Amino acid sequence: MILSTIFVTLGGIFIFLGALGIVRMPDIFNRLQAGTKATTLGFLSIVLGVLIMRPEWWGKLVIIAAFVLLTNPIGSHNLARSAHRNREEMTLSGSDALREEEE
Repeated sequence: MILSTIFVTLGGIFIFLGALGIVRMPDIFNRLQAGTKATTLGFLSIVLGVLIMRPEWWGKLVIIAAFVLLTNPIGSHNLARSAHRNREEMTLSGSDALREEEE
C-alpha cells in the first residue's frame, strides 16, 4: 500500500512538472518535449501505483498504458512536424544565440 502511494504521488509530481514545463518553456518545440516526456513518465508511474493497489485490474491497465505509449509520441511528432512546416521559430540559447549574433 505504501509503495503504490509512492508511485501515484511520484506520478502526480511528474505530471505537475510537465504542466509547469508547458507553461514556462519559450517555444512550441520545448513545450512538446516537456509535455510529452514528463506526462508519459508520470502517467506510467500512476498506472504502476494503481496496478500495485489493484492487481485484478492488470489487463485494463496494460491496455491503457499501451495506448498512451503508442499515441503520445505520435501526437507529439505530428504537432512538431506541423509547427516546423508552418515555420515556427525556435528560441535560441547558449552557443546558438552567440553564433547568430556574430553573423
